[in-house]
Amino acid sequence: MDESFWQARWRKNKIAFHEPQAHEFLREHFTALDLSKGATVFVPLCGKTLDIDWLLAKCLHVIGIEFNQSAIEEVFRRLNLTPKISQHGKLIKYEAGELALFQGDFFELSADQLGKVHAIYDRAALVALPEETRQRYAQHLADIAGAAPQLVISYSYDQTQTEGPPFSVPTPVLRKLYLDHYSCLSLDRRQIEGPLATRCSGEESILLLVPRQPNLANGIRDKFRV
Repeated sequence: MDESFWQARWRKNKIAFHEPQAHEFLREHFTALDLSKGATVFVPLCGKTLDIDWLLAKCLHVIGIEFNQSAIEEVFRRLNLTPKISQHGKLIKYEAGELALFQGDFFELSADQLGKVHAIYDRAALVALPEETRQRYAQHLADIAGAAPQLVISYSYDQTQTEGPPFSVPTPVLRKLYLDHYSCLSLDRRQIEGPLATRCSGEESILLLVPRQPNLANGIRDKFRV
């Protein structure tokens, strides 16, 4: 699964993963990251999610990366922001106020380009990737973001019921992917809802990933006794 796949999905408007409001799990569990105002949150494979608007409203600095140019442009239009556009290697950066979105391949984004990150919000990134790409994604994300704490939304269902994306990435699989960098705590789960529920049955869950390095944990490990 590559850029051409996702560009085709956007052209055909096959974006059932895009929700009409900020995700319920984000609204209910974001405080688990224990962030201060002005902290930087990285949203990989962000699309045009309204979660971006919600995070900005919390006085946070938001950085994202997305393949599709039209999705990025729609985010800035929606927020009535006129971005400064600049070339960064193979990526294009759109930036205005507290929002910066890179257009291009996630694997082309470097730690220097991303800068300091205080937390990661994975709304639909890991579950968008086929199995053979997930370990590379998890390692690259930890490398460029300094293994910052994460909130990850994932799915668990019988993959034979339907083809992804979103793919089924059960909690034990997710734990194994991030074993070298994080401890993993399940925060909440619910039955799959929305368009995906018409294709399969299973659970949607949100997990808190706490960095194993003591100097990066920022007290989260103690707070949740991970």
